[in-house]
Amino acid sequence: MSTLATKAACRLRGKPRRGDRQQAISVLGGRSGSPHLVGDWSNAVRVRSSATEADAEAGTPAIEKSSTAFEPVMDIDAIMKILPHRYPFLLVDRVVQYEQGKQAVGMKNVTINDNFFTGHFPTRPIMPGVLIVEALAQVGGIAMMDPDDPKENFFFGGIDGCKFRKPVVPGDTLMLKVALKKMNKRFGVAKMEAKAFVGEDLVCEAELTLYMGN
Repeated sequence: MSTLATKAACRLRGKPRRGDRQQAISVLGGRSGSPHLVGDWSNAVRVRSSATEADAEAGTPAIEKSSTAFEPVMDIDAIMKILPHRYPFLLVDRVVQYEQGKQAVGMKNVTINDNFFTGHFPTRPIMPGVLIVEALAQVGGIAMMDPDDPKENFFFGGIDGCKFRKPVVPGDTLMLKVALKKMNKRFGVAKMEAKAFVGEDLVCEAELTLYMGN
């Protein structure tokens, strides 16, 4: 049989040429002779394709569609009408839950573009713990202040029982929950329980005291 006829027969039988095999190995992420490739390349491709189809039939969402999108109760424009903070110290991107005078949940998307990562630390970027506490205080300020009449500023009066559980790094979404425990409107003093999460992990907790004033 001629060389041309042999190549044609191989294609009809599904037997790969060397170039076809190398291409299949590249698609599967392996190397020629890799131990995880069993059988011919066409069977390996069919197995992988079948697994993908099974995931689709089971209703498993694609990875790019699996993140949670929280609808804002307050977007950044509404936040900036309440908080006096501005770049680089505005540390709340969105408020996703809010009860005025009771509690609020805010979000901070942590990225490598945050300016504090330049020095903290150049070889291992970690969000400074004091800035996590500052972000919690900002959410606390949103919870305690009147959004329709945000005339006063607020200041730290105390930080008690503060603990840092895990580092916060670029790519994390920091969820900031603050609940008011006591509010003395006459003296403008509020005590609140504050917790920060990344996913289900508690990364920071503290009891904050804030004072309202000018």
